[in-house]
Amino acid sequence: MPLVDFRAGIALGSNLGDSLSHLRWAARALKDLSASPQSVRASHIYRTEPIDCPPNSAFFLNAVVEIEWKKGALALWEELQKLEIHAGRQQQPRPLHTPRPLDLDFLYLNSVVLTAGPIRLPHPRIQNRRFVLAPLADCATDRVLPNQKLTVQQLLAALPLSPTVQKIEDPLFT
Repeated sequence: MPLVDFRAGIALGSNLGDSLSHLRWAARALKDLSASPQSVRASHIYRTEPIDCPPNSAFFLNAVVEIEWKKGALALWEELQKLEIHAGRQQQPRPLHTPRPLDLDFLYLNSVVLTAGPIRLPHPRIQNRRFVLAPLADCATDRVLPNQKLTVQQLLAALPLSPTVQKIEDPLFT
């Protein structure tokens, strides 16, 4: 039986240290992990307000990368964990909503739905997060996520304009 290529969406975020360098490093690492590096899609970089973070937290830089993946969801999740740790993120258990050099959220893997274990797919809060949907719309505008009826662009349009998400004109890959 041939291996299937899955399109996997990964959200990238950083608000500690040189956030732009962290995002670009992670994007290159994800491209290297892709089963087809030439088909990797990446968003622009966005500057976003911190949500549910401690007072005076720095703004985040956020982006999305979509890669092709031939292995299972757990294998990709483990690779994402390794990349976060390599970038200096504290290992488990780690406090939620604290500043971090790199945060990689596994958004989706084609139409795979996982509701138990360490991974939830699609990401359970994706439809409520402007800081994820705005960059995702750059590379997967017409994608309909599992358990959704609307496209990424339609989900984004349905959200309030606050908190602020500001597109930075730099593309993720330079």
